[in-house]
Amino acid sequence: MSWHWNSHGLPFLPGYTFRDVTKSAFHRPQTLGYNNGYALPRRPIAGIGQDPLLSEQLIQQEMSELAFETPDITYSSSDESLSEDFIPAHVALDKKVLRFYAYFEEDILYSPEEVYRVRPVVIYYYLEDDSMYIYEPLVENSGIPQGKRIKRQRLPKNEHGEHYQWKDLNLGMDLEMFGVKYRITQCDAFTKEFMEREGIVLNDPEPMPADPYSKRRKIPQPYYKTPSEFDRMHQFLTMDRKVLRFFALWDDTDSVCGATKPVTIHYYLVDDTVEIREIHEPNSGRDPFPVLMRRQRLPKIFKPQPFPSCVLEVSKHEVDEYYSPKDFQLGHTMKLMGRRFLLYDCDRFTKEYFQKNHPDMEIKPTDVPKKVDMLQNRKKEFPPYNGFGSLEDSLQNCLSLIPEPPKKNVLKMLENDHKVLRYSARLDSQNPKDEGRHFILSYFLSNDMVSIFEKSTRNSGIIGGKFLEKTRIPKPGSTVQNPEFYSPADFAIGANIEVFSHRFVLTNADHYVLTYLEANSSQIPSQTLDSLRQKLSVGTANNQPGEQYGDEVPEPSS
Repeated sequence: MSWHWNSHGLPFLPGYTFRDVTKSAFHRPQTLGYNNGYALPRRPIAGIGQDPLLSEQLIQQEMSELAFETPDITYSSSDESLSEDFIPAHVALDKKVLRFYAYFEEDILYSPEEVYRVRPVVIYYYLEDDSMYIYEPLVENSGIPQGKRIKRQRLPKNEHGEHYQWKDLNLGMDLEMFGVKYRITQCDAFTKEFMEREGIVLNDPEPMPADPYSKRRKIPQPYYKTPSEFDRMHQFLTMDRKVLRFFALWDDTDSVCGATKPVTIHYYLVDDTVEIREIHEPNSGRDPFPVLMRRQRLPKIFKPQPFPSCVLEVSKHEVDEYYSPKDFQLGHTMKLMGRRFLLYDCDRFTKEYFQKNHPDMEIKPTDVPKKVDMLQNRKKEFPPYNGFGSLEDSLQNCLSLIPEPPKKNVLKMLENDHKVLRYSARLDSQNPKDEGRHFILSYFLSNDMVSIFEKSTRNSGIIGGKFLEKTRIPKPGSTVQNPEFYSPADFAIGANIEVFSHRFVLTNADHYVLTYLEANSSQIPSQTLDSLRQKLSVGTANNQPGEQYGDEVPEPSS
């Protein structure tokens, strides 16, 4: 029975342990420190997790090494030594992996055909933490569990606790791990360059030995029995996943509402079965059935039977011949299961198959008249405007099923935001009660809309305020489908503006109107500019109001 002893020389048993009364720090010390931004394990401090005598020996040893060490000093013009930045190994060697190609021999017991098998593997050595990973490439239909053989870990080298290092690896050597002996034969270019740079001379690469079982399987074995007329196993092994694809037209014009429909015919070479799939077009109005005819062998010639063929199922004893690849010829019409199919083209693999196996057959695609879509060529006509909402909003209902808001000129809105042209106007009416009514017409440059505000007049009996909300005003005589709206070029002093059966006469404007129109004089008629200059210059000379926003200037009496 072995006893554990504490630091005081007493057995570690209840009643023999004592608390250190001199201990003053009860915190849990940190085990990681930072050097140049990298986390590294700290060296133990004397008295904390280490024997004091041992720490004193280490400190004394380091002091002696420093005393007898001859420093290498590089002198420069500034007498300063150059030091490189410290980079830990797990950062400098990150994602650097050595790759070796090897194999091992697996003994086969109780088999008269083989004694051992050669199984190739790939050995990865990760330089950042000296771990290794062994992977066996997958072989299709091998029946052997393959893939990861040894997960990534540090592999033991011997019973003394040592592990394999990259210096222990070389070509032409045996590597024994967990009872399996791996023979290293080759390495990649990076591994070879790394080893030579570190001063390790690599042995000559060895060829990968051939597996005797795989080599024997490639040699055809002699037959000890009379072969059958047709070898189904050979057909399965050689023709698996090989399909002939033909493009055809199904002539269904004899049926009610029938038409010519495009189909795809698949001929599976592995078992001589045929499948027909219909090609569905968008917006055709037909249900998208995936398969027109399921995969099956199609009989070509039946044996005469005394009973109706529609009652009993057809067996192979009642069929003389089935359809084969040579029966599918481009440009000919075939009748499959009572339906007529015109073969007009095939894919590239089908052409290569016929050129190799049936060179006497001519594989030439046939031109098929394209179906003309009358709806696609027809010009779209929009219904007439019904008067509800704006013209742009009503038009969105004709462009999409779920209407979206009409697009706006965002750049114009940002450039002309808060820019308004204001005019004074009077109502041109035959009613004598409308003679003293004064209006302010505002034109918003951001969206080309117009609003009209009526000024309040005392004892007139008419309540002032908003006369017209912001809206776009069409010119008289323009059509509903192609309306033409008012613009600043039409607002001349004295001009008549017809607003939804109301006629207004412009009498004055702000100075900003003249400033803006002169800045854009290329788009404004000279008649409009002259009327504004004449009116505003006369108003300035007579010191009349109307030069500020919203001031009404009465017309001079004639």
